[in-house]
Amino acid sequence: MYRSPQNSRHARAIALAQPRDKFRQIFLVQALVVVFVIAQAAVALARSAPDSFADLVDQVSPAVVNITTQTTVATPVGPQGVVPDGSPFQDLFRDFNNRRNTPRNSSALGSGFVISADGYIVTNNHVIEDADEITVEFFDGSERAATLIGRDKNVDIALLKVEADQDLPFVTFGNSDVARVGDWVMAMGNPLGQGFSVSVGIISARNRELSGAYDDFIQTDAAINRGNSGGPLFNMDGDVIGVNTAILSPNGGSIGIGFSMASKVVGPVVDQLKEYGEVRRGWLGVNIGNVTDDIAEALGMQTPTGAIIRDVFDGPAKDAGLQTMDVIIEFDGKSVSDSGELVRLVGAAPVGKSVSTVVLRDGAEKTINVVLGQRPDPDDMADNSGTPESAETSMILGLELSELNNGLREQFGLPADVEGLVIMSVDPDSAAAEKGLEPGDIITDAAQKPVRSVEAFGEQVAAAKEAGRQSVLLLVRRDGQPRFVVLPIDGN
Repeated sequence: MYRSPQNSRHARAIALAQPRDKFRQIFLVQALVVVFVIAQAAVALARSAPDSFADLVDQVSPAVVNITTQTTVATPVGPQGVVPDGSPFQDLFRDFNNRRNTPRNSSALGSGFVISADGYIVTNNHVIEDADEITVEFFDGSERAATLIGRDKNVDIALLKVEADQDLPFVTFGNSDVARVGDWVMAMGNPLGQGFSVSVGIISARNRELSGAYDDFIQTDAAINRGNSGGPLFNMDGDVIGVNTAILSPNGGSIGIGFSMASKVVGPVVDQLKEYGEVRRGWLGVNIGNVTDDIAEALGMQTPTGAIIRDVFDGPAKDAGLQTMDVIIEFDGKSVSDSGELVRLVGAAPVGKSVSTVVLRDGAEKTINVVLGQRPDPDDMADNSGTPESAETSMILGLELSELNNGLREQFGLPADVEGLVIMSVDPDSAAAEKGLEPGDIITDAAQKPVRSVEAFGEQVAAAKEAGRQSVLLLVRRDGQPRFVVLPIDGN
C-alpha cells in the first residue's frame, strides 16, 4: 500500500525516538546509582576510623613537650642519735644525722604543648605547683629551662615560657564546642615517665563536672595515665580541644575514663595569664542555685531552667537591681540552663563589661544590664541588711510566723542585720514539717518577693493561689545559709 513521504518520515521519527528515550532512562538510572554509591561511600568514610594517625602525629608532635620539675623538700628534724664523745661510733652517727637532716629534691613529670612560636607553653598547674626548677624537653630531645608566667588553680592551668634562638613549632586551640560525642580524638604526652607517647579514642561524654566551679571537661576513652597531665587532646584537624587533666581510676592507671579541660575554658584563661600574669574573672555578686521541678511549678515556669538567686551581695548585681528569687535565664545573649553554666559564663566574661541579663520576675521577663566587677575574696562578700518592722504573729501554711525584733534576735541567736520572718513553731502534721522547716528558720522571700511582715507573706500566698498555682516558693535561711523550700498551698 502506498504511504506518503510525510507519513514515512513520521514513522521513522517515532522509531528513532523510542531507543533514544530508553537510552536517556538507562543513563539517568546509572547516574543515580553512581551518585548514591558516592554518597554512601562518603558517609562510610566519615564514620570510619582513619587508616592511620601517622600523618596527624607527624604534624603536631613537634609542639608536644615533656615537663620535669625539681622541688626542694625540707626534712623535718626528729630525734637525734647521741653517743658519748670519743666513742668509735661518733663519726658514724654524725654522718647519719647530717644525711638525715639534709633537704631532699623531689621531682615530678608531666606534659605540655607549645602554643606560640616565641615559646609559650601550656600545662596543668598541678604539674608545676611549688616547683623550684622547671625543665621542658622537646620532641627532638633538646631541653630548656622554663619560667612560670602565671597559673589558675580553679581550672588547673599554668602558662610557662622558654627562650629559643629560633621559632618553635606550635599548635593552636580549636573550638571544643563543635566537638561531638563519638568524634575521634588523640592524646599526647609523657605517660608514667616513659617519654613521648600517643593514644587515640573517641569523645565519650561532654560537659563533665568534677569538683571546680568552672569545670567543663571532655571525657575520652583515649588512654590517659599519670604523666599525661597537661598534654593536649587533639581533634582530627590537629587543633587542641582539651588539656588532659584527670583520670577516674581505682588503681591509678587508665581504665578508659579520662578528662580533658575543654579549650573554650582554657583559651581565655591562657590569654589572661599571658596578658596579666593572673586571671581576672567577671563577678556578678550573687549566690545562686538550680531551678528544680518544684521551684519551676511554684513560679509558673514551663520547664525547670535557669539559675535562681539566693543572695545578692554588695556589688554589681545589687547595683544593677537584681533581687533574690530572680531566675536568670539569659546572660550576655546566651541561654542559661543551670547554675553551673551561669558560673562559667560569668567567669569567662571580662571585668568591666556591661552585660545584658534576662531574669524571670513575677512571671515576666525583665532585662537588666549589669557591669561586671572583678571577683573578690569570698570573705569580703557581705549579706544584705535591712531594718525590721513591728512584730506580728500568725499561723500560715502550718508555720507560726513572727516579724523580727531585738528580743527574737537574741532568743534565736540571730545577727542584728537579719530581716524577714522567724518561724516560731511548726505544725508537726504539716507539709512544712515534712520539708524540714524548724523554729528559728528565717523566711526572707516568698514567691519572688521579699517579706518583712506576716501580712506581706499572707498576700504572697494568696496571690499564688489566685494565680492557680499549687505551691509557693520560699527562700529560707538557717545559720545564715539560704535554701529554697516549696510548700503546697491547697486548703490554706
